[in-house]
Amino acid sequence: MDPHQPTDGELVLELPTDVRMIEHAVQYVIGRCPTCAEEARRLNLNFRVGLTEALSNAMLYGNSRDPSKRVLVEIAFLQECIEARVTDQGDGFDPAAIPDPTTPENLSKPCGRGLFLMRKLCDEVKYNAQGNQVTLVLRLESGGLEGGVQA
Repeated sequence: MDPHQPTDGELVLELPTDVRMIEHAVQYVIGRCPTCAEEARRLNLNFRVGLTEALSNAMLYGNSRDPSKRVLVEIAFLQECIEARVTDQGDGFDPAAIPDPTTPENLSKPCGRGLFLMRKLCDEVKYNAQGNQVTLVLRLESGGLEGGVQA
């Protein structure tokens, strides 16, 4: 996805680091999705929650709530999938270093829950080498998304 030349199947947003913008931005993206009408259930849960978590992490942890920093959101509505790439202006992190929030010793710790949700609700979650960009992929079938919630 080229952030400077979006096509009809792409959407590019640059958001301020303001958590109040997250819900509006996610709703805007879902409203521009050409397959959402047929696939509302999975998209409204899986994609909505995954994108919300990615934006929250970018603003709260990546940009450290710094209002002078921005979050770049690039969405590609492809025939086979929907890809959401979220890039913050932080130093990045190592996703492998975040503890699994489902293990007994981590159940009461708040860290890692958003990453866990993204991995469970999206078909693919990929990070760049720096760790300041996450790409969420929700696969589509030939007629749109198939099935319901995957958890």
